[in-house]
Amino acid sequence: MDNNQLTRKQKQFFDYIVSYKQEYGIWPTYREIADEFGFKSPNSVTQNLQALLRKGYLMKSDEDEYDLAPEHDTPFDAPAAGIPVRGLIAAGSLQEAVEANLGAITLEYLFPNLDRIYALRVSGSSMKDANINDGDFVLLMDDDIKNGDIGAVLYNGETSLKQIFYDKNGLQLKPANKEYKDITIEPDVFEEVRVLGKYVGHVNRSGIFKHGGKVRN
Repeated sequence: MDNNQLTRKQKQFFDYIVSYKQEYGIWPTYREIADEFGFKSPNSVTQNLQALLRKGYLMKSDEDEYDLAPEHDTPFDAPAAGIPVRGLIAAGSLQEAVEANLGAITLEYLFPNLDRIYALRVSGSSMKDANINDGDFVLLMDDDIKNGDIGAVLYNGETSLKQIFYDKNGLQLKPANKEYKDITIEPDVFEEVRVLGKYVGHVNRSGIFKHGGKVRN
């Protein structure tokens, strides 16, 4: 099967997905695809994905997620093992430059408890004032949540990333966006809440961001 079997719009749609994956190593979100092509509804994204699936350009993974068919999946360069440290630079008076191989800055250096960290991709904008935006990857640690920490919770089968507060009235989940309302969970259903992880940072196209404080009190 070749690209001649795709319509012009389908080829543009497919090429966008392939180029995005080659550049970032991940798939674009539905919202990113819709914005790219001016779709007003995510149903338009789904219809195009299903068309590519029928024509053999996409396949379904074991997790029932879309993926590129092997014959159309172009390998992309693997990320470097770390950022090389090439020497010393003065931050006071002028000093002679010192060049040396001082190793590399790795994820293990940035996040010493890397073995306890995993990522979830954000869908929605309720935490945008915390600089956590739709499509970002939040880094969560399997750790205790203190009052005011940002964390991911599972409640009644639904997940949410919010700032978490405990008090005698139960649990409050506060967004970092005034367009969204607080979520209050009463004590009688408190046992139905499961904390999935404590927010320790996030990753997007701009780089890696470590958590630096509370959103608001």
